[in-house]
Amino acid sequence: MTHPVDVHVGKRVRHRRWLIGKTQQQLAEQVGIKFQQIQKYETGANRVSASRLWDIAEALDVPVSFFFEGLEEEHKESAKSSTHPALPADLMGDKEALDLVRSYYSIPENQRRRLFDLARVLSDVA
Repeated sequence: MTHPVDVHVGKRVRHRRWLIGKTQQQLAEQVGIKFQQIQKYETGANRVSASRLWDIAEALDVPVSFFFEGLEEEHKESAKSSTHPALPADLMGDKEALDLVRSYYSIPENQRRRLFDLARVLSDVA
């Protein structure tokens, strides 16, 4: 059975990789492993060693601590029986959501702010 920390770290690897537009193959080549191993890390099926996590962090241009961010909150969330019904359980694991975030940050800042305000108004109406 997979450990929740391994699953969380894997989700964070996938999240960062998608945000910067890198494929599993590209990341694997940078780290010096096969892409199947990246797949196993991202699902939490295989545990990432400290040295491999260091290499992945360098390849994804983030500090090692990035992979553990939100772990406390996720643990608290899973302890609660109810979650927000409008959000998927793994929002950052949703490719569509990550594509939307990537597109959002490619918009110039002044237009991005206006889009954000519009989304807020629309979500309050719904």
